[in-house]
Amino acid sequence: MRAELRRRFRGRKRTRGIRYTPRTEAARSQRKALPRMLSPGPVRGSVVALCVALVALGGCRTHRASDEKKITPEVLYKRARHDLDANDFNAAIKIYEQLTARFPFTDEARQSRLDLIYAYYRAGEGESATDAAETFIRENPTHPRVDYAYYIEGLVDFERTPNLIEHLFRADLTQRPPSTARKAFAAFRKVVEQYPKSEYAHDSLQRMVYLRNRLASYEVHVARYYFKRGAYVAAAQRAKGAIEQYDGAPAVREALEIMIESYDRLNLQPLAAEARQVYELNYGADVRRATARAPP
Repeated sequence: MRAELRRRFRGRKRTRGIRYTPRTEAARSQRKALPRMLSPGPVRGSVVALCVALVALGGCRTHRASDEKKITPEVLYKRARHDLDANDFNAAIKIYEQLTARFPFTDEARQSRLDLIYAYYRAGEGESATDAAETFIRENPTHPRVDYAYYIEGLVDFERTPNLIEHLFRADLTQRPPSTARKAFAAFRKVVEQYPKSEYAHDSLQRMVYLRNRLASYEVHVARYYFKRGAYVAAAQRAKGAIEQYDGAPAVREALEIMIESYDRLNLQPLAAEARQVYELNYGADVRRATARAPP
């Protein structure tokens, strides 16, 4: 009896809590169809490949940074000059600016600042060209090429100057003439007077003559405007200013005529006589025509 119980008890213990579900052929097929997305092999390989790529990229950056450190101001200047000679002014400007920022106290940087004036001018960046010229003149007043900075500064303002004849008929005549014309005249005058042997002196002088005649004509036109409206004091002052500032201009003759007639209208005979004397010395027998040709 006891042996029989032991046998039964042992059988229950052996199978207690255990359930066996036989695996069918469908279950086996479904398991084989499942993707092995969590397989450690491919993931580990991807991570390794990514790490290798990052290391390689870091190496490239390090190599590039090392190359940048090895660039000298001479190399940069040659690159910029090549672009400048090829009329690629925007590319040249970028390299010149980089050179002056990285190597500000080198000879190449000083020359780059001078080249930048021209590059800005040719690229149509007038404001930048003027600023660069003024900065160069201020920092290098004794530089042997400072005359070039004055010349380019004058060119920038010269090209900004509108046609003064058009300005006379379209704008209020009581306004002053364009400041750019005056600035250009002053810049060219510095080249002519301070650097008479400069290669830019002759061209500066020609442009001065052009600006002088235009500005004198403008001043006389304004003086005539005042005279016609009975503002004789203002007319005489404006005419006198044209004579003093732009001596030699063709419009000076008319300026003297306006002065003479204005002083006569103001009953300032001593001043009128003095103006007639100057007129006679310069234009001889035509002095009597001064009053006759003055504005009515």
